[in-house]
Amino acid sequence: MKVKMILPALAEAESPFWRPIKYSLFPPLGLATLAAYLSPDDEIDLQDQHVEELNLQDSPDLVIIQVYITNAYRAYQIADHYRSRGAYVILGGLHVTSLPEEAALHADTIFLGPGEETFPQFLRDFRNKTPRKVYSSAIRTLSGIPPIRRDLIKRERYLVPNSIVVTRGCPHHCNFCYKDAFFEGGKTFYTQAVDDALSEIDRLPGRHLYFLDDHLLGNAKFSSQLFDGMRGMNRVFQGAATVDSILRGNLIEKAADAGLRSLFVGFETFSPANLRQSNKKQNLEKDYIRAVSRLHALGIMINGSFVFGLDDDDKDVFKRTVEWGVKNAITTSTYHVLTPYPGTKLFKDMESQGRILTRNWDLYDTRQVVYKTKNLTAEELKNGYDWAYKEFYSWSNIFRSSMNHTSHKHKVKHFMYSGGWKKFEPLWNFLIKTKNLNNMLPVLESILSKVKPSGKATMDSEIPVTVHDSEKNYKHVNFDATSLLPLAILN
Repeated sequence: MKVKMILPALAEAESPFWRPIKYSLFPPLGLATLAAYLSPDDEIDLQDQHVEELNLQDSPDLVIIQVYITNAYRAYQIADHYRSRGAYVILGGLHVTSLPEEAALHADTIFLGPGEETFPQFLRDFRNKTPRKVYSSAIRTLSGIPPIRRDLIKRERYLVPNSIVVTRGCPHHCNFCYKDAFFEGGKTFYTQAVDDALSEIDRLPGRHLYFLDDHLLGNAKFSSQLFDGMRGMNRVFQGAATVDSILRGNLIEKAADAGLRSLFVGFETFSPANLRQSNKKQNLEKDYIRAVSRLHALGIMINGSFVFGLDDDDKDVFKRTVEWGVKNAITTSTYHVLTPYPGTKLFKDMESQGRILTRNWDLYDTRQVVYKTKNLTAEELKNGYDWAYKEFYSWSNIFRSSMNHTSHKHKVKHFMYSGGWKKFEPLWNFLIKTKNLNNMLPVLESILSKVKPSGKATMDSEIPVTVHDSEKNYKHVNFDATSLLPLAILN
């Protein structure tokens, strides 16, 4: 059987703000995960439109397309094209699960929720010529899943080919997140067996790993055993976690000992009212500065995530947020315009209030204003968002932020990482065009080398002011729910 697996490019990949390097970070890990369920005799072609031109003149028997909100229209066009050529087309992913009736118009079969259980069922039915129109996930387990088909990934086209996911979902329930809709009808957070996760890590070449899990520290017992197993493996890795998990217990120290060198942290907002509006309870009454201090004392760089446009935001929120990030030496910042994704509680609430302005999904890229704002006008929100990025990544602020570390090595690492990410676009474009991007991986590993601890990283460190005193949430994972994080770090 000839099988075509496609990740269509996101709409923003063709916008004036497109940075090719952002879409050349991670391979389509989720599609490669599904490919592991196919027969060894199947002929599989996995294509990622972000890093290659799609071949649409072939004649596969089965076409599998992963759908995000801002690639939905392109995904539907590709699906319609292949259906007209006689192929059997299936669609799955976050957007399909949120709007199944819309997606079903363009597919022979749609998948709702994770696919570890339903995709093997579909393959059995398809070979027996009895496929269903809809497959919906109910059983949530990662037990016995086959090794990911990494042989299908074109490693040389990605900066971070060693992406990995060892959990599914998240234990929290933020109103703006897709997670609850995607995992409806079963467990919303579950993990691999530790030994299976370690075996997957052991199969990956080189030193660097990027955990695309939404919350790598979300299950303390699992994470503790994982980090124990990784000690001595000589890995350096990046991941994501919450402020609460950084402050609780000694799990972050175990992660650092195992090789954690950079962490994506969802600060989102400094306003308690905004946190309550978002149901982001895990951040309420948490000391952001204390969490930052603890990470820096362990030599861990920080990618801070911030959302603009929540109802308590005012005109000064952009300046305050940028200045806080610079003052507290946040290595990189990811900013988002609040976006009410369909299927989320935020969307339902705004829809009931008549605040949704458009259902043009191409605009739901966290860069555009698609809802009626409060306190800020849409123009103020958009202009403030654009200003924040430009200001935070100015050379002067990159230098200022770097100098706020106590360790000289951390200062240099911060400057190289932040400056290299945002200020060398021609170099990144050259490496991408010449297919040499993966040759930069040793440089990344060098920048992520260990920093000697600069101070005590304990829960009783005395940081006198909490962040709340000074102020009056995502390329390429799939419909088997590997992660929402890539949607955050692409901004």
